[in-house]
Amino acid sequence: MSYMETLGSGAKIASRSLSVSDTLQRNKLLECIATALEKNIHSIIESNKLDLENAVKNDMSPAMQDRLKLDQKRIEDIANATRKLISLPDPLGQIERGFTLPNGLDVKQIRVPIGVVGIIFESRPNVTVDAAAICIKTGNAVILRGGKEAINTNLALVKVMKSAAKECGFDENIINLVEDTSREVANQMMHLNSYLDVLIPRGGAGLINAVKNNATVPVIETGAGVCHVYVDKSADLDMAVRIIDNAKTQRPSVCNAAETLLVHKDIADTLLPKVKKALDKNNVELFGCEKTCKILGDIVKKAVENTYAIEYNDYKMSVKVVDSTDEAIDHIAKYSTHHSESIITNDYEQSQKFTKMVDSACVYVNASTRFTDGGEFGFGAEIGISTQKLHARGPMGLKEMTSTKYVINGQGQIR
Repeated sequence: MSYMETLGSGAKIASRSLSVSDTLQRNKLLECIATALEKNIHSIIESNKLDLENAVKNDMSPAMQDRLKLDQKRIEDIANATRKLISLPDPLGQIERGFTLPNGLDVKQIRVPIGVVGIIFESRPNVTVDAAAICIKTGNAVILRGGKEAINTNLALVKVMKSAAKECGFDENIINLVEDTSREVANQMMHLNSYLDVLIPRGGAGLINAVKNNATVPVIETGAGVCHVYVDKSADLDMAVRIIDNAKTQRPSVCNAAETLLVHKDIADTLLPKVKKALDKNNVELFGCEKTCKILGDIVKKAVENTYAIEYNDYKMSVKVVDSTDEAIDHIAKYSTHHSESIITNDYEQSQKFTKMVDSACVYVNASTRFTDGGEFGFGAEIGISTQKLHARGPMGLKEMTSTKYVINGQGQIR
């Protein structure tokens, strides 16, 4: 049995006992995990320092280093996020629908765990805890495969969570970390059909496409965010500047940060200098079309065809001046990853055209794309942002991490 098969087998067995646990037991475990994280802050930070030292040696960008870094406040925030799950309604056992057939059979569709969830992600150690906690709340065992950039941090976090699971009487294999970060083992995970019920990649386009194109395990596509903000000619320009600045700079390394700004030609001369002034506070590098370069000057680098397909995850932004809302919609259709797009406008007809024709998981009117988040939507937690259409779309909260089955009660009926 291979390394991944051994991991998968243990998770599969552990998932059975977890699936029949009750809400109180799972909530107690979440509290144990939160408390254990707080008690082990020092050791977790020491492990994280090793990863940060390696990040500097490997020339990781400052924005990505920020994603990797854990300090006391961030660990406390992760612990508190775990506690928030306790107060959320348990989706398991909820009856989606029920009816009685003419022959007397009583049929109920009931929420149940998915089973064993695999998650492949990059250098965001908070995902390690968030994903495990959400899976626990929804009765799923989890196999986590983080990037090599965060391996020391992830080892420390999973050690703490496994210890908490044992303390609460659970099989520690409900939480598993793939300690071998090689591509070969990642590929094995993508083919673990006998043990994994679903595989969720969280990261950049390269990771997501690799999983989507190679996995035989069912995949929920998440994460890649070439997100757009389009400013219509009727927009409130001051509001537009605030939204653009927030969408780009509030946290540029995350998937719901805006990567491309589209501006209607009628307001470009007025708006673009205002936008640049706001973005200059964070030294945002701009890549623009010919019209953008003409308005803002040589400080803007000229965009090429591929520019608009880039997810920067950094203080960089693509800019294009467009002739109409239709052109903006066409541009988004060509380059979007179907994550989050926003229109800034005071024209109701244009807003309705945009929301109806833009095919993304989240479409905003006069608001920042940064709100695409399970917590911001009131779900309390999320496993990721689904950019596909089957099973789940948009922020995946607790309900999206479950499946259903039909339970049918009879009195001896035969067909």
